[in-house]
Amino acid sequence: MLVNMNSVLEYAEKEQRCVGAFDTPNLEILMAVLSAAEKRNEPVIIQHAQLHEPEMPIRVIGPIMVHMAKESSVPVCVMLDHGEDLDYVKTALDLGFSAVMIDGSSKPYEENVRLTKEAVALARGYGASVEAEIGVVTGHEGKVFEVTSAEDAYTDPQLAADFVKATGIDALAASVGTVHGFYATQPKLDFDRIEKIREMTGVPLVMHGGSGISVEDTQHAIRCGIRKINYFSYMSNAGVKGVKKLLEEKEVKYFHDLANAAIRAMEEDVLQAMAMFALE
Repeated sequence: MLVNMNSVLEYAEKEQRCVGAFDTPNLEILMAVLSAAEKRNEPVIIQHAQLHEPEMPIRVIGPIMVHMAKESSVPVCVMLDHGEDLDYVKTALDLGFSAVMIDGSSKPYEENVRLTKEAVALARGYGASVEAEIGVVTGHEGKVFEVTSAEDAYTDPQLAADFVKATGIDALAASVGTVHGFYATQPKLDFDRIEKIREMTGVPLVMHGGSGISVEDTQHAIRCGIRKINYFSYMSNAGVKGVKKLLEEKEVKYFHDLANAAIRAMEEDVLQAMAMFALE
């Protein structure tokens, strides 16, 4: 069933866990994620990131995401991830997305506030939830931000509280030590910062760059207040490994055999991630 982000996050708060939010830029990943969620019989968030538009236009995959969410046996939020402009946000809402993330984190603070407030006002007319970001989660899949020191990339708790109050967002993506993409070294999460931001903002916190974090650190972050974790890179790479394994085992003549191998491998990775998010 199709639900908004607030509904899913209320479940996460009640259960004192977090919910996985998986970018699904193609049908194979979408099938893997929803199959895993149904096997575990728990809510899930499926996302389309604006930066994936060249790989899959939102006007193609968006209606499929909404349809499959409505047909699912579990609550599914269909969300725009890292929306960069209001036109794209409106496109997602018009297609039936039940939540949007507006990302003005690379802009000056006042401009981020202005853009986010406009996105909130727009989304409210559709009954959709809104996530926004303050601070910079580096390694944004090819995007480069000017960060002069590690401290510059972390979210300031007081600024986060001011931002939430000024914008009226439903969830906050905070920079607490993760990066997008693959990790060259073990990330160092700031757990005290997570607790402080949660205490001062009073809204569910989102951790981007969630794939590749150790189980111990992930679950510690959840206990500190993270309620949504974005997960993509390692899941997608699991699909690559599934295809490689099949090709090593036998000669493959049909593409759908490769696609199915990728789906199975990604579904297994998602199942493991969802178990971790449930603190199992």
